[in-house]
Amino acid sequence: MSRAEETLDVLVVGAGPTGACAAALLKREAPQLSVAILEHARPEAPPRGAPLDVRVSALSRASERILTRAAAWGRIAPERVQPYERMRVWNEMAGARANVLVFDAAEAGEPNLGHIVENRLVQCALIEAFESSGGRLIEGDLLGLRVQEEHVEAQTATSQLSARLVIGADGARSAVRSAIGLTAEVSSYGQIAIVANVATERPHERTAWQRFLGRGTLALLPLADGSSSIVWSADEEVASALLDAPPENFARELARQSEEVLGAAQLLTDRLSFPLSRMAAHRYTAHRAALIGDAAHVVHPLAGQGVNLGLLDAAALAQVLACACAEREDPGAERILRRYERWRKSETQLMALAIDAFDRFLAHGSGPLSLLAQRGLAWVDRSAEVKRAFIMRALGVSGELPEAARRAAPPGIS
Repeated sequence: MSRAEETLDVLVVGAGPTGACAAALLKREAPQLSVAILEHARPEAPPRGAPLDVRVSALSRASERILTRAAAWGRIAPERVQPYERMRVWNEMAGARANVLVFDAAEAGEPNLGHIVENRLVQCALIEAFESSGGRLIEGDLLGLRVQEEHVEAQTATSQLSARLVIGADGARSAVRSAIGLTAEVSSYGQIAIVANVATERPHERTAWQRFLGRGTLALLPLADGSSSIVWSADEEVASALLDAPPENFARELARQSEEVLGAAQLLTDRLSFPLSRMAAHRYTAHRAALIGDAAHVVHPLAGQGVNLGLLDAAALAQVLACACAEREDPGAERILRRYERWRKSETQLMALAIDAFDRFLAHGSGPLSLLAQRGLAWVDRSAEVKRAFIMRALGVSGELPEAARRAAPPGIS
């Protein structure tokens, strides 16, 4: 094993979209900082013409601006990106053509409500932007951390790295979080998410469709090749039956549960699944360490906010560290990191509470409060002011935003 070379200013553990974004922003906002990413293996972008991946995200306007600031948005192949202009949300107690909550970009004076993009495309674009700014990606697995007074030592199978600050962006089962002794509250939703790409009889109309089913939530997201991505969050018993069903039976049930808003469906990919849990770290920072994205918080996918929250974390932390660097502060100083923690923890807690309420009262509830919430969808649809507030929140342009999320992005993918 080789000994540590020079001490880096920042080591980011995890090259997913959140970690790669934090690193790319840091190299642009504070180019004098030495920054490296530690990742198991370098991801590869899909070859031109390859089928669309199953794992996609609905990126908000705030995320688009952050990726633009990181010099990554323009590196994403536009032919694989699908803007969506409307969202239609309804409950199983109401038909798909009546009592539906409709969000339309035109109502907010926006060209779209966001973009459906493959996670791998975002990740690769950010890594390319990071490296083009002088950053370094190191392939390897984190085996251990030793936190010293002035630096952190990170051990891999082949080397020992040293950094004044380590950023844990390594997912819900974060090795960084465990190594630095930060604890988290974890609980299961008792649900399984099923994701797949499907062809449908009718065009998706550049619309995201979502139906609350009583025992889960079904979303159909428009994709650039005319197909749709499904995210079906169902109680474990229901999900197990759906996963065991032959493809043609699954497709029929999908059409039935979506009230055939897009007609008959046909599976284009295998069905992937993963159990759903909520997780909230009690602290986002420790001595010379900070957590971002899923390493700090995991929310239910029904609102599609996981990646967006992570990118906001990345932008907020990068902004705090760049300001500290401009003032010649130590990037690992506790008071600097606590500023980031106070900022982002309050924002993510608020979003997590709202998402859990949607799951409890709209996707699963049957009591008086749930009936009130379900009727409230139609009430919100009739109130232009309230609906605009929801649209602004969905676009990610309300709340205490990092500077990178506030600036208007130049014309790009649309």
